[in-house]
Amino acid sequence: MKKIKILSWAVLAISTLSCDKKDTKADGYGNFEATEVTVSAEATGKIVSFALNEGDFIAANKPIGLIDTIQLYYSQQQLEATKNAVFLKSKNVLSQVTILQEQRKTIQTEKTRIQNLLDANAATQQQLDAINGQANVIQEQIKSIQTQNAPILAEANAIGIQIDKIADQIQKSKIINPIDGTVLAKYAEPNEITTFGKPLYKIANTNQMILRVYVSANQLSQIKIGQAVTVKVDVENGLKSYPATVSWISSVAEFTPKIIQTKEERVSLVYGVKVLVQNDGYLKIGMPAEMWRHKSKL
Repeated sequence: MKKIKILSWAVLAISTLSCDKKDTKADGYGNFEATEVTVSAEATGKIVSFALNEGDFIAANKPIGLIDTIQLYYSQQQLEATKNAVFLKSKNVLSQVTILQEQRKTIQTEKTRIQNLLDANAATQQQLDAINGQANVIQEQIKSIQTQNAPILAEANAIGIQIDKIADQIQKSKIINPIDGTVLAKYAEPNEITTFGKPLYKIANTNQMILRVYVSANQLSQIKIGQAVTVKVDVENGLKSYPATVSWISSVAEFTPKIIQTKEERVSLVYGVKVLVQNDGYLKIGMPAEMWRHKSKL
């Protein structure tokens, strides 16, 4: 009985050590990433101002710089003057229409008077026909002048479109930060000449970090999108834990990246997994970390 009892304790100890050893190994290893955005110039010209430095945190939609807009401004003012001149021509044409419309009212009054006289046998049909002829002439003149005004209005509309186009170019000369984030790299300085599409700086949203890890095919069945996991990173006195969520699992296997463990492990086929972690300011891009699943307790 004593030997059996000792043997049972030995088996239990080996089993416990085996479980402890298993529980001390993470389910995945990888490095932190962040959503990076490279902001490029949308205009060509001299950078008048550019107020940022690497490491700065910048809020979304904040103006941080300006590309020279002097020539655009002068072009806009020239077009505005041209548009005003065109509208003045239209105004002159419309004033002629107004005069003719007043004449038409006078003729209409005279026509009514002659019609009344004709009904009283105090006027002739010839007089009525004459006044009708004058009314028709006036009406045709009004139509003719209104026709002349149509291309003038079309010209003014075309100039208005050009003004709007320049206004858009002026707006795009303003360097507006697109997202909340930290500046990772700065590629330009004030007083430099930039061109359309040239990168100005790179920014990343580091409030929420992405841990990309790799798991084997055997582990894949134990991980699903939306699953709560724990991410651990090295700190001075051990490991620091963060709650995290699995956001993406690759559908295609790949060879383990060279940054992962030993040469033997690097030739294994694995699946990439992305884990979202809320950053408290400690996590940095490129920092190594571990992913741990929440193992059920027996």
